[in-house]
Amino acid sequence: MITFGTYDAARHPRTAVLVAGLRAHGVKVTELNRPLGFSTAERVRMLQQPWRLPALAARLLRCWAALVGDAVRHRRAEGRPAAVLVGYLGHFDVLLARVLYPRSVVVLDHLVFAGDTAADRGAAGLRVRLLTGLDRLAVACADVVVTDTDEHRRMLPDPDKGVVVLVGAPDEWRAPQASPVEPASRVELVETPASTSSTSDGSVSTSSTSEVSLSVVFFGLFTPLQGAPVLAAAVRDAVAAGAPLRVTMVGTGQDLPRAREVLAGTPGITWHDWVEPADLPALVAAHDVCLGIFGDTPKGLRVVPNKVYQGLAAGCVVVTSDTPPQRRALGENVELVPVADAAALAAELVRLGDPGALSTARARAARGRDRIRPQVVVEPLVAELRRRDAL
Repeated sequence: MITFGTYDAARHPRTAVLVAGLRAHGVKVTELNRPLGFSTAERVRMLQQPWRLPALAARLLRCWAALVGDAVRHRRAEGRPAAVLVGYLGHFDVLLARVLYPRSVVVLDHLVFAGDTAADRGAAGLRVRLLTGLDRLAVACADVVVTDTDEHRRMLPDPDKGVVVLVGAPDEWRAPQASPVEPASRVELVETPASTSSTSDGSVSTSSTSEVSLSVVFFGLFTPLQGAPVLAAAVRDAVAAGAPLRVTMVGTGQDLPRAREVLAGTPGITWHDWVEPADLPALVAAHDVCLGIFGDTPKGLRVVPNKVYQGLAAGCVVVTSDTPPQRRALGENVELVPVADAAALAAELVRLGDPGALSTARARAARGRDRIRPQVVVEPLVAELRRRDAL
């Protein structure tokens, strides 16, 4: 079996999870990968702004030329692959894969619907229709379409093509737990800020009295589905209610200015525009609580985001919105709050400040950690490929 495309497993670990899971099941996987080098946000922005498309097309063609050479060399050495997995954000790559491998089982990892993502980020009209058309063309080129939730599988023109594979988390997200420091020791006596001052990276910190502090982390693209303004209001209100929180906010995006506005003057907040992917697991693992998503957009009600799986794998208690896919996937192992309800989220943060409540939540989280390992989440895809005699 080969993986094929312009995916970037360092930025987007979904393909890495699938590859690791397949290999754990004894599947020989050869990667033919020429990363395009654009982030998800950059790709969506290019598709929303047609004048940016020449840059995308030029780089895509260079990557494709290299991929064709890779495919020819692989065919000479190994013969025709029984199955070809087109990696995440492979809307265009699957077209080339279908041409190069007409008799192989082509699997498209369709984690993101382009039209749906653009609509969630504020696009409308012709652009969304064109991107929806691209989605349809991409899935038409595949024999098997991998989605992350059943809600997304039902969006396919032919849902019977779909196989639901949870996003999961790479095993390196579990590595921080090897630290000799017990997770419970992350709740410690710290100086609780009484007033704020900004540093060069936007962090705010001063100090007054010492009390037990709950450390909380959020990381993401600040898109509407993530509900960053809801999260910010909840943190503000929890602190105002006396909860001693230390909160790390990582990322940039369209809702970042609103989140900063809501949290202006709230003590204990540290902001980072960017954290290198290799450094993110350790950063998240250093916190008690990882926050998921809280938006009430249609897309937000259909997804289980990476950060929920990654936070759980890193040893955090995960708090996220109570949506059908999140409850179905991990409801017994995460703390769920009503969608877009800042008051409920604030109350949950206050509750988790109690050591007993936090300990109980950690025990629930620990019981779910093995369920999100690559070799477990990939089992439905392995079963489907075996059914097709492609393994």
